Amino acid sequence: QVQLVESGGGLVQPGGSLRLSCVASGSIVRIFAMGWYRQAPGKQRELVAGITSGGSTNYADSVKGRFTISRDNAKNTVYLQMNALKPGDTAVYYCNARLDAGSGPYTYWGQGTQVTVSS
Repeated sequence: QVQLVESGGGLVQPGGSLRLSCVASGSIVRIFAMGWYRQAPGKQRELVAGITSGGSTNYADSVKGRFTISRDNAKNTVYLQMNALKPGDTAVYYCNARLDAGSGPYTYWGQGTQVTVSS
């Protein structure tokens, strides 16, 4: 069984910062890419940021320069540092991991964590 558990969401004022964490646990052989997606009410889920096992990153244009994704391979953990938050960043943020749990690559999702940016 593989689980992805996010933490770090909450309510923050515009211009503030939050740091999300996601830990992958279970019978993991290898983790390939990890990433963060978000889904706002009435909108489709969208990629926020991704990171490969080698550390290459990519970001949605809307968060470039404000968000930073990183990972600790030893801890099977991915982070999302979010700065200069805007009300438009309000969404449920989901962790995503492409990993091998013994049966070949498969994509797993966390349960999501709410981020609300409001004054």
